[in-house]
Amino acid sequence: MKSSTGNGVTLEPNQEELVSNGGCGMSGTVTAVQVGTAPGSPMSDNPKAGKFTDVKGIPRRSSIIKDGSRSGRERKKTVSFSSSLTERKISSAADCISAMVEGTELRKVRSSSRVYQRYYLLESGLQALRWEPSKKESDKARIAIPSIKEVRTGRNTETFRTNGVYDQISEDCAFSIIYGEAYESLDLVANSAEVANVWVTGLRYMILYGKHAMDMIASSHDSLRLAWLTEMFSSVVGSGGKEEEGISLRSAVGLIRRVNPGVKTEKVERRFKELNRTKERTAGSDGALAGHTGSSGMLVTAAAVICSGQDNTDEAGLEEEPGDMAESRTEEVGRENGDIRREELKVTKEEFIDVFHDLCTRPEIYFLLVQFSSNKEFLDTKDLMRFLEAEQGVVQVTEEMSLELIQSHEPSEEGRRQGWLSLDGFTSYLTSLGCHLFDLEHRQVCQDMSQPLSHYYINSSHNTYLIEDQVNGPSDITGYIRALKMGCRCVEVDVWDGPEDEPVVYPGHNPTLYVAFHSVLDVIKRFAFAESEYPLILCLENHCSLDQQRAMLGHLRTILGDMLYTEPLSDGESYLPSPLVLKGKILLKGQKLKEGCRGTEGDVTDEDEGAEMRNERMKGVNSGGGVEACQRVGMGGSSTVINSTSSLTHKRFQLLKELSDLVTLCKSVRFTNFQVSFSTQKPWELCSFNETLALRCTSESPGDFVNYNKRFLSRVYPSAQRIDSSNMNPQYLWKCGCQIVAMNYQTPGLMMDLNIAWFRQNGNCGYVLRPTIMRQEVSFFSANSRDSVPGVSPQLLHVKVISGQNLPRPRGSGAKGDVVDPYVYVEIHGIPADCAERRTRTVMQNGDNPIFDESFEFQINLPELAMVRFVVLDDEFIGDEFIGQYTIPLECLQPGYRHIPLQSLTGEDLPYAGLFVHVALTNRRGGGKPHKRGLSVRKVKRGRDYAALRDLGVKAVDEVFKMATLPLKEATDLRENMQNSVGVFRELCGVSAVANLKQCVLALGSRVGGTDGAPLLLFELRDMYPSMEPQGALPEVLRRVVSTYETMIQASRAVMELSDAVYNRILHIQTTAMEFHEKLQAMAVKEGLKGRKVTRAVESFSWNITILNGQADLLKRAKMEVQENLKQVQYAAVTSNLSKAGPEELTLSRCSLDATQNKPTSPTRGSP
Repeated sequence: MKSSTGNGVTLEPNQEELVSNGGCGMSGTVTAVQVGTAPGSPMSDNPKAGKFTDVKGIPRRSSIIKDGSRSGRERKKTVSFSSSLTERKISSAADCISAMVEGTELRKVRSSSRVYQRYYLLESGLQALRWEPSKKESDKARIAIPSIKEVRTGRNTETFRTNGVYDQISEDCAFSIIYGEAYESLDLVANSAEVANVWVTGLRYMILYGKHAMDMIASSHDSLRLAWLTEMFSSVVGSGGKEEEGISLRSAVGLIRRVNPGVKTEKVERRFKELNRTKERTAGSDGALAGHTGSSGMLVTAAAVICSGQDNTDEAGLEEEPGDMAESRTEEVGRENGDIRREELKVTKEEFIDVFHDLCTRPEIYFLLVQFSSNKEFLDTKDLMRFLEAEQGVVQVTEEMSLELIQSHEPSEEGRRQGWLSLDGFTSYLTSLGCHLFDLEHRQVCQDMSQPLSHYYINSSHNTYLIEDQVNGPSDITGYIRALKMGCRCVEVDVWDGPEDEPVVYPGHNPTLYVAFHSVLDVIKRFAFAESEYPLILCLENHCSLDQQRAMLGHLRTILGDMLYTEPLSDGESYLPSPLVLKGKILLKGQKLKEGCRGTEGDVTDEDEGAEMRNERMKGVNSGGGVEACQRVGMGGSSTVINSTSSLTHKRFQLLKELSDLVTLCKSVRFTNFQVSFSTQKPWELCSFNETLALRCTSESPGDFVNYNKRFLSRVYPSAQRIDSSNMNPQYLWKCGCQIVAMNYQTPGLMMDLNIAWFRQNGNCGYVLRPTIMRQEVSFFSANSRDSVPGVSPQLLHVKVISGQNLPRPRGSGAKGDVVDPYVYVEIHGIPADCAERRTRTVMQNGDNPIFDESFEFQINLPELAMVRFVVLDDEFIGDEFIGQYTIPLECLQPGYRHIPLQSLTGEDLPYAGLFVHVALTNRRGGGKPHKRGLSVRKVKRGRDYAALRDLGVKAVDEVFKMATLPLKEATDLRENMQNSVGVFRELCGVSAVANLKQCVLALGSRVGGTDGAPLLLFELRDMYPSMEPQGALPEVLRRVVSTYETMIQASRAVMELSDAVYNRILHIQTTAMEFHEKLQAMAVKEGLKGRKVTRAVESFSWNITILNGQADLLKRAKMEVQENLKQVQYAAVTSNLSKAGPEELTLSRCSLDATQNKPTSPTRGSP
């Protein structure tokens, strides 16, 4: 049952099976919220907190506080993030410092798995941080603010990494204070990510300004916003009005919705009316609710908290109203305000600014701005440059580019003039199209379109003419319009004899609901290439008599004319033409007469998928399940039914030769088995698989299915039991390389979400290049493997779900009114080894801007076939309801801080609804986006696994592969030595696992300052390999940084200097081995191998070739990674003012590095 706390955020217990680190918790179990503790307390061991899992390794000692309550004195107030009027959003340095002065309970992490609960607060003089209780003397339980070197986020100190509970501590709730000349660390875990952000932000502000922090707040807080809002307010008042009289409620609401269109008008009006009523009741008081009404107001608010020794809180430490009182107060306000007309209520400037601040400020974006702001109030051009380069993966950013962005997004005139990006401008930028999760490069065709047709997945529709179910649904041309506008490149036309000698289109069992064949062709002609210029496949299922076939032929020639592709494949061609060659052409798929037929017609087998549907449906009824059983099978996305096509008698009919001649590249043939297909099937012949048969092939013969699809097109259509037009999971077929998976476009849901998202990655042109391992003539790939793919480097995907915006009430839900209790699923769809899902905690009663702040990590073994799906649900007692989703191929992800637009169940965009996330991923495959490789995420492996080749049992071939043992070992050592050294350097720099080297150097720049302000370390950048030179005596921690950096440079130099020779040796061995490919089976038989042993020898050969190809590619990419790393070090050293070289020397060094990077490193290797 749901519980609620005074801070407006609650959790639901017993979600451990779904949550990876839900609510920042140490264990997998989400605990109930305890009084006075923020939701998702990360290390709560309070027995009153509800059900929880006792964490092993945390000793139960008397020095460790077991209960969150503090006996003997009144509890302090904790930070609240509710959106009620009495609890303000944390969105400024003053808010953070105020919260720190009040104090917060944090967990102190020590070595040996010890965790202590302490109460931390900032002294009223803002000079020191102290904590209590402690056995230490009061002066020892204290850290002077001037002694703090750095505030580090995440679990990025030696104490965290060596602590026995590292994996149980949330990255988002942990932070460390580095202080003193010895660089000691105080490692803390907050009750929530929001509380951690408050402390990190406040401490960084204090480090920057020290005792003058409050003076800086008074002089500069929100000056850009206040000037802009004042100007906006005055523009409505007009020249003839008086500002002190205010503006109308309607005008005030319009101004706020102009900036934040997602907020509901009713909510804005309610806030103004509540504020008006509250101020009437508190007239004559000191204006405690004035809040953020200006710089002086902020100073008074902060100072009041700092100087106050008491606060009016309840026993739990939370200032709140009981639920019944709050509800009655809301009803009272609603009744009283119902008598106030909009025209009569006036809004003052102070009230407008107060409500604007409340409804248009996003705390999570403020915390992000502070991380990169040099003055903690706004971003100047250099701050924005650092953010774009370090986080967003943008390359070669200049101050001019930053200034252009500021001019585009900063709303205040003062900010645009000074080149400053305020919080509102930063929010505008982060919500713009440039910060969309989907890479804009993929909105255009961005893949190689010159490969054979069989090397692509093709967007396909099943029974395109149907717009409802498969039995009673009518036929309509709108089905074709919808499919073609969505980028479909393969449509289906079932043609039957119609009245008045005119062929008609319908499924064959309902002749009263049909559409004329010529009308279908008219629509196809009009819309065939409206969305994509690449070839359209027209699956023609012909059931007509010869007379009506002649009418069909006339319509095809008259309507489609030159659009039809009728050129036969040239003799000796092993593959179909490419989509590039077939641009603007329509290919007919259908029956074709045998070669040499000289008559005007001939006899062929009737290709009647509809008859199969009726046959299987009747078998389902006769088996005792009835129609209901068929429907249940049809509804299930993964249900498998027994294939009964073998019992179906296939009719034969007469086919017009002229109609047959129009089919050239897609002749329909019946599938027998893979052995027959490998020996007799021609490249222009195409087999259609029933879903049941196709799934059986993927299960029993996945390797054969993959190899079959390298050369031939295969089409898979839904099971005959799917009478409700439900869809199969296309990923089940794509993993074996099936190109044409026919979908029921009229049925929305998960399967169509996957299909639509998948084909969006190549400009929505309807064609997507299949993974490399599925296209190489010799390669080993097991589609059902749950291990890593040989020759493919796994990638780590890190996703942090930060917040949601304007989440609507689920469609059809009215039980809770407008209340939404959202949570987010992050799903990975791909090969079985990659499929996974994680969920966030539930944020209670907040659909406007729920804060999740939870991070997840996924290992992706075949990135080219993986998709990420974000699903937002409303937490309900019985059955969670769907709010929105967004699905995206992994290849289209943009790293960094991104916004995700949510879509409804039927695929429409939900107005203003979205998620805010941070994404980081490893190196992409070759030919991807080199500028994003710097955001690689690599785990330092303790052991080292070398690629193993298999023995074939064929002596001559085995001798060749044995030659590869040493170069493969050398390649692995070069690559992993470099990657491991980067990982160690990253750890010593105190940054997270998702950080790049640019972020490492930027982090160093903040902590290498000496007592005189001069840096203790500088980079010598005149050489290709930047060196790190001490500028005096260094503390131990910096000496370790220098030593680790030198090790990293040595490993990088080894990759640059030795990788080409190793690469060429591997390439030579691979080329030599491929000479045995054509005669391998004969050699195996000669060696005495028989039956299964011969097949195993062929598989082992493919495995070895795949390993050689993959290891060579990984080594080549490692060299590119080194080049990118060196460039990042150079740019970051200059940005951090840690460079010894002058501008001219830097230019020469960069030119040298660019020349090396652009130089071909080794011969280009094609697919073997």
